[in-house]
Amino acid sequence: QVQLVEPGGDSVQTGGSLRLSCVASVSIFSIKSMGWYRQAPGKQRELVAAITAFGRVNYTDSVKGRFTISRDNAKNTMYLQMNSLKSEDTAVYYCRVETYSANYWGQGTQVTVSS
Repeated sequence: QVQLVEPGGDSVQTGGSLRLSCVASVSIFSIKSMGWYRQAPGKQRELVAAITAFGRVNYTDSVKGRFTISRDNAKNTMYLQMNSLKSEDTAVYYCRVETYSANYWGQGTQVTVSS
């Protein structure tokens, strides 16, 4: 069974930075893509950023220029570096791994941005 562990959630002030991690207990070679999603209270879960096995990345418009997604294949880990955080970034952040046979979700980690 694939497990995704997401350390890194915290409370920060507006303008601050935070880095989320997602450690996958699956061979990096079986992964098609990895992504970060978030869900704010009363809102639908949305894609924040994604990275393919070939390193191609895409971001939702609201985080472009502020967030950076990356992956360390040797550590089976994906990161989300979040800078210039805004109150509207407050949400539960989930990592998602798409393999060639199934999709997996992490348990989520809370990010709270306050002034």
